Amino acid sequence: MSGSIFLSRSCQSLRRILQGSSHPFFMNNVKRFYRERKRFYKNVSISQSGKSFEINLDRRKVKTPAGQLLVIPNEPLAIAVATEWDNQGDVIKQHTMHLTSLCNTAIDNPSTRNKQQVIRAILHYLDTDTVCYRLQDPPELFALQTNEWDPLLDWINERYKVEVSSSTSITGPEIPDATRQTLGHHLETHSDWALVGYENTVSCLKSVVLTFALMDRRLGVEEAVTLSLLETEFQTARWGSVEWAHDTEIADLKARVAAASLFTQLVSGSHEVKQKQPIQ
Repeated sequence: MSGSIFLSRSCQSLRRILQGSSHPFFMNNVKRFYRERKRFYKNVSISQSGKSFEINLDRRKVKTPAGQLLVIPNEPLAIAVATEWDNQGDVIKQHTMHLTSLCNTAIDNPSTRNKQQVIRAILHYLDTDTVCYRLQDPPELFALQTNEWDPLLDWINERYKVEVSSSTSITGPEIPDATRQTLGHHLETHSDWALVGYENTVSCLKSVVLTFALMDRRLGVEEAVTLSLLETEFQTARWGSVEWAHDTEIADLKARVAAASLFTQLVSGSHEVKQKQPIQ
């Protein structure tokens, strides 16, 4: 296999994993798993086990930080994960493998949370949703936020029959309980694996509205990331920034959001790899 799907990932996901479990054994395993090491394999392949798939590095099977077998629910995701491993150079950089990391989280559940706890964690971002907070000063920024974000509020309110509004107050807008319940019911229809993708996305974008818009394909990855950084981009355009650092940070964010979005799509519904048929 060859090719690369994603560019890089920051240490934020690793920090979140480490914070999720204080057990010394688990933490030591995670640190050992994510440290850089020399590539020890030549070939990467996938093998089917029942309805699931496993990743093989030569004759060794990939395991999670907790030591569990990396069992992936469908072939397209397995191929994508295998591509991450195959794309490694002389040094294995686990922090560049976004999809592998998401699979690890789904399998190990390092925070030992159930489905309802994960859903509550996702919806907690409603209280500080990027799209809902507006700054009146400078007026140009306020106008930009209104122009770019209001259509998304209109969309989510119409799409899910909820009430999400904006506010210039430091306490933010009041989110009705009915809105939380409606969005929560939608999340309940997704698998535990898909919720890993949702939570990772919302932690990147700091917005439930943007996350739902991305997962519903109302927005693409580039647009979702740009809208999540609207204020930052406005200030950068006005005052400037350390260009290389700023560009690297945005590229990293796009890579993580793209991975989480793809991961969620691949574990939602039925997916299979179709072989091309020869032309008669």
